[in-house]
Amino acid sequence: MNRLVAIRSQESLCRERAALDSARRIFWLAQAQEWEQRALDEIAYHFRECNASHAELARG
Repeated sequence: MNRLVAIRSQESLCRERAALDSARRIFWLAQAQEWEQRALDEIAYHFRECNASHAELARG
């Protein structure tokens, strides 16, 4: 989950830059959106791994 924290930090940083850099606001918001998608992918990966582990335990 440390990876998720790092990803969310990058997303937050991009949103802060968007607020401060009006000339490149759209760029920074697009970057934040990419980091947000990475976070969602990381969460999905984590749940797939947990579900696979639980399925193995149930079989065993």
